[in-house]
This record gives sequence, C-alpha cells and structure tokens, in this order.
Amino acid sequence: MENNTPTRAQALELLKKYNQNDSLIKHALAVEAVMLHFADLYQAADKEAWGVIGLVHDLDYEQHPEEHCAKTREILQAEKWPEKYIRAIESHGWGLVNDVKPFEDLEKVLYTIDELTGLITAVVLLRPSKSILDLQPQSVKKKWKQKGFAAGVNRDVIIAGAEMLGMDLGTVITETITGMQKAAAEIGLKGEMQLSS
Repeated sequence: MENNTPTRAQALELLKKYNQNDSLIKHALAVEAVMLHFADLYQAADKEAWGVIGLVHDLDYEQHPEEHCAKTREILQAEKWPEKYIRAIESHGWGLVNDVKPFEDLEKVLYTIDELTGLITAVVLLRPSKSILDLQPQSVKKKWKQKGFAAGVNRDVIIAGAEMLGMDLGTVITETITGMQKAAAEIGLKGEMQLSS
C-alpha cells in the first residue's frame, strides 16, 4: 500500500470529485503552489508529495466541514493512499479539529501556510491591480495588524507554525507570496499584471 504513490493527476481528480466550489479549488491550488515552493527551499527529495498533499489538504471541507480532516482520512484510506500522506494532511488540523501534531518539515509548512494563503488572497483582491504579481510583503503585514480584516484567518496558527519552522513571520509571508506568484493565473490572482516571461 505504501508503494501506491498518488500522482498529481489523481490528486486533482479526487479534489474535483469532492469539491465543486471554485474558491476552495483555487485555495487548494494556492496551497499546492506554496508547498512546491517550500519543497524547493527545503531541497525535499519527495517534492511531488509536498504538492499533492497541499492539493488535497481540504478534500473533505466542502461536503463534511464538521468532520474536517477525519473524513479525509476515511476517503484516502479507501483510495489506498500512503499513511504518511494521510497523517501529513491531518496534521494541518492540529489544535483546531484534532491532536495530530505536525512533526515533519512538510507538515509544519502545511500547518503554517494554509491560513496564510487565505489572508494573502484577501489582500490581493482589495488591490487595484487584483494581482499577486506586484504584491509586497509589507502590504500583507499592514493588513495582518487589522484584526477586523479577514477575521476568519487564524493568525495564531500562522504564528505558531512560523515558530515551529524557526522562521520569522516576515520570511514566511515573503516565501508564501513567492509560491503563490508561481501559480498566479491558476489561482485567479494574475489580475491586470502581465507575467514576465
């Protein structure tokens, strides 16, 4: 069963089977892009696994929000996904919906950047350009301090995650933006900016 390594195509098919909400799919693609970026930073040997886990991390959220993470375990076990993938996905719910603590670098990154991609998306959508391509980290930091802005984003999780990673918040924000920029068109945040070739 551990040899049944899921591909990105399988992960995307599964994501779309359980999620029709465009915002959730774009969030999944954003998290995937950031996970791939961090996999490069960490020089991860299993880079594709980082992306696949990012892509399906909220697999159950649209249909089973009250059983978030637990239902994903059921679905992925039935699909015969490797236990390490399932555990990694569960760990982004640590302290929120379960007690599966992130231990691996991959798990810590997912835990940290999941909420942050939501905050960054909210910041981008307020910008005149509606583009992440010209977004500066200080714009996110400014909005971070406004507790009423994107109030649903759990800033405590992001802070705890950054501490786990041993990174300062500014670095995490900068690297998350960079990861999202790589998928600007796919996540609907290219806006009016032209991608430089």
